[in-house]
Amino acid sequence: MLIKSFRMKSINIKNALLFFCIMFLNSAVNAQEIIKDSAVVAENTIKTTSQRQKIDGVIATVGDYIVLDSDIDKAYLEISSQGGSVKDITRCQMLGKLLEDKLYAHQAIQDSVKVTDAEVKTMMDERLSYMIQQIGSIEKVIKYYKKDSEEEFRSYFFDILKENKLTVAMRDKIVDGVEITPEEVRNFFKKIPKDELPLFGAEMEVAQIVVEPKITQVEKQKVIDRLNSFKKDIQEGSSFATKAVLYSQDPGSRSSGGFYKMTRKTPFVKEFKDVAFSLDEGEISEPFETEYGYHIIYLEKIKGQELELRHILLTPTVTAESLEEAKEKITLIRKRIVDKEISFADAARSSSDQKETRANGGVLINPNTQDTRFELTKMDPTLYSQVSNLKDNEISMPILDETPAGKKQYKIITVTNRINEHTADYAQDYVKIKDLALKEKQIKAIAKWFDEKIKETYIKIVGEYRECNFTNNWLKK
Repeated sequence: MLIKSFRMKSINIKNALLFFCIMFLNSAVNAQEIIKDSAVVAENTIKTTSQRQKIDGVIATVGDYIVLDSDIDKAYLEISSQGGSVKDITRCQMLGKLLEDKLYAHQAIQDSVKVTDAEVKTMMDERLSYMIQQIGSIEKVIKYYKKDSEEEFRSYFFDILKENKLTVAMRDKIVDGVEITPEEVRNFFKKIPKDELPLFGAEMEVAQIVVEPKITQVEKQKVIDRLNSFKKDIQEGSSFATKAVLYSQDPGSRSSGGFYKMTRKTPFVKEFKDVAFSLDEGEISEPFETEYGYHIIYLEKIKGQELELRHILLTPTVTAESLEEAKEKITLIRKRIVDKEISFADAARSSSDQKETRANGGVLINPNTQDTRFELTKMDPTLYSQVSNLKDNEISMPILDETPAGKKQYKIITVTNRINEHTADYAQDYVKIKDLALKEKQIKAIAKWFDEKIKETYIKIVGEYRECNFTNNWLKK
């Protein structure tokens, strides 16, 4: 949440905040939550329908876009499907959100902001896969959205997602150019009354040294030989997808037969992308190595700049001997640090196998803030359990850890700095204050943009919705 002192007098800025809140309601959802929120939507719909007793029709026009009365109910449904609560959102507020979306999308087209059908289709496939996983089947998804067929649902959903993509692209275009200077950060902080300064929770800075067990050439060759055997079987008629389901060690694609869609912008590791884009359609790669293990890729289709492919990942076995050697090595490193032969930072630079932290003396970077501090209440539970009982300058005993890629490794960890709960301090909390100042400036930029574009865009609202107390000047009064 934004800090108390971050309340803005401008009604438009409050509206921008509401927009941000609704736009990013994208937390995890389960079927029970969907059903619960669906009941709320249904109740709202029944109430408003019985009150108005009118046929669905156009209630607003924004540029080239229209808003139907039923679009409000669909918006409730869409937020519910993403795990958001709709019980405190009024129909007027929802209409205000829809008007904002339409204005963003309309202006995106005027500004020639590009959103390709391929991008939308990829997004739709990902979202649909998630919905099926939560609800159970494509038939249940279609029924949930009250559509008669998969084709009708896909057409409807495609249009929604394309408009959403235009909306996000236009908003990003507005805020991407917003920058903040040190002087602006200083002025932002000075304007906060002392009794309204934010309270920052307890934080700590953490460093670690990692030793990875060595994988023997024998184990590597076993995996390469097995992948070559898979490739031979597939070339002789076996199904690549079936092999992937049975043997691939990639949990993200195994159930779909190793299937991925990707472009050059897809955040895959460089080695994987290099091989994928070197293949011809229908070709299977030679086994190759990434940080995750060894792969083979089958390139199914090339669609412009997008590839459709399948892959199989196998990870070489780490022998018990290699694991024990890694433990012995890190135990020796710890002893040298405890005996004051070397500092933790220098030991990290010379001996850690984790390239992301090695050059920085082993100091971890918070992935959520890109800062070195971790707020205790928001820290990853596993990391918190490893450091919570460490005293100042204490070095943990060797910890057997497992990476997201499934690799086992040993590490030692220490707390390099503790920051107690405190009232915001300009020097100590500059990064956080800068982030708040930038958010304020971005919100002001959005509010100014809305003021300008509403004045120059054709906008019409009809019927009872003209009585809504909008936070933006949609009625141009």
